[in-house]
Amino acid sequence: MTALVILTCLLALWFTLLGAGKLLGTAQMTERAAHVGFTVGGYRVIGALELAGVFGLFAGCAFTGLGIAAAAGFLLLLAGAALAHLRAGDRLPAAAPAILSAVLVVAYLIALFQK
Repeated sequence: MTALVILTCLLALWFTLLGAGKLLGTAQMTERAAHVGFTVGGYRVIGALELAGVFGLFAGCAFTGLGIAAAAGFLLLLAGAALAHLRAGDRLPAAAPAILSAVLVVAYLIALFQK
């Protein structure tokens, strides 16, 4: 298996879980939304964007431009997530999942360009 396939599957699983949780309005996601100052509806929009990005990751394996667009969208969402945590008064460890996810998205981009 190539690095691109592994990263695509890993990111797809991660963002599918996060996006579905936001769309379904699970208790944990509702609490997180309130904590960082989002409405449940706003969080659902983010969840829908995450799920759309998952399709873009897979499409990127065949069409590089779509993968780049999906990765750019994820990087913007993740930067917003990190900033929302910091704005809410959280310490850096609360933003760590967003930062780690961004590192994986950058690795996906590198693998995408090497295919």
